[in-house]
Amino acid sequence: MKFKRTVSIIVFSMLLFVTAACSNNSSKEVVKVSTKGPIDYGLYCNSECQSALELKASRDSIKGKVGMAIASTTFPYGVAIKTGTEEAVKKYFPNIELLVGDGQNDPVAQTKLVDDFISKGIKVLIINAVEKDALAPAVKRATAAGVKVIAIDRTVNAPVLTTIKANDLDLGMNAGKDLVSRLNGKGNVVELQGSPSASPTIDRHKGFMKALKDAPGIKVIASQSANYDQAQGLKVMEDLLQRYPKGKIDAVFSHADIMTLGAIQAIKAAGRENEIKVISIDGQQAAFDDITNGVIDSTTVYPVITPMSIIAAAKALAGEKLPEMIKLDSPVVTKENVEKYKGTTY
Repeated sequence: MKFKRTVSIIVFSMLLFVTAACSNNSSKEVVKVSTKGPIDYGLYCNSECQSALELKASRDSIKGKVGMAIASTTFPYGVAIKTGTEEAVKKYFPNIELLVGDGQNDPVAQTKLVDDFISKGIKVLIINAVEKDALAPAVKRATAAGVKVIAIDRTVNAPVLTTIKANDLDLGMNAGKDLVSRLNGKGNVVELQGSPSASPTIDRHKGFMKALKDAPGIKVIASQSANYDQAQGLKVMEDLLQRYPKGKIDAVFSHADIMTLGAIQAIKAAGRENEIKVISIDGQQAAFDDITNGVIDSTTVYPVITPMSIIAAAKALAGEKLPEMIKLDSPVVTKENVEKYKGTTY
């Protein structure tokens, strides 16, 4: 009897310990520390940006359905927006329901996507527009239905609550100034543009040409669209290298690292990497590696709009005010400062 009583006491004690442990584990799962702690805005959202996005409401109290219409997930940038926003919602806003759709780089497909979001009762639309004019009617329909619209990465020709992005004119101009400096104000340049009707393409080109006004010795001998695509960047650069033989191209300016990577393939295959300087925009990790290895001379960072976009959506759901524009930083990354930026983009 004494032995049985001792065993019973031991078993009972063990059960109490297990129950307490389970109880402690459950409480850890329920308490979401991230909804209480500070938000990590990253390297490119400066103090002014953070002030504009400061939430007054508690993060757990913010509820609602948010639709996110991405221009295309065939681009690495589109994938980075998608995954970054989904992660930010899980981390910071457990009561926001996020719907994500791919515009397939097609204005018609993205328009249908926005209309579908409206029919599903979204309260906020985050749009990374394929084309700023083509998506305007859909954005206006969303606003008319009471949806608050946030434009990210690209502008759209319709009234929105706020636009969050780096300034593409500045990016083009900063990249252009770096190119002018590297060529000492003289040389022939070819330009790889992005999608023809996309706002970044238009503004990056304008900014670049503005920078060249102070360098009359630099001539843009060709400017072609490679549609933010690596394979097209390769093909366009191959054609340009055939059209302009050795000694006729001093630099290539590319609107996006993804096209730049294709252009580099063509330049290396032609054995002309020592004669052509490479100036890019975006700040992909692959570009940072190529800068370290001396393959790319510079890239001007275009930050991924996360977690800024979903914080703005949370503020909209909470009825808090937002400025018309939230501008992100866009530094020029070179071999001298690349280590500072590695691991900060995609």
